[in-house]
Amino acid sequence: MTDAQRDPRRRPTHPGEVLREDVLPALGWTQEKFAERLGVTRVTVARLLLEHAALSPTMALRLNRLLGTAPEVWLAMQSECDMWDARQMAVTLNAIRPLTARERARLRK
Repeated sequence: MTDAQRDPRRRPTHPGEVLREDVLPALGWTQEKFAERLGVTRVTVARLLLEHAALSPTMALRLNRLLGTAPEVWLAMQSECDMWDARQMAVTLNAIRPLTARERARLRK
């Protein structure tokens, strides 16, 4: 589903959800086996699957090696989640006063 089709009020799918709902069931693996094959702790896998941790570039490379999937796909999914989460901080962001045209011009010098 593309961004244009996804409801913008709904958080994008976290890579941990894909792993939890699609990958592990398809493989018939436990979190423990998945962690072992990835070379990480079960706690690391559990935090990712429960969406309590972000997927790191290193984990994307581990998934690439194990599953044969492109690491960029996993990182793009994580980036979409991170940006959606950041945009939810609108009150905080709205308090930031943008640079004036004169201030931006100084950056170009």
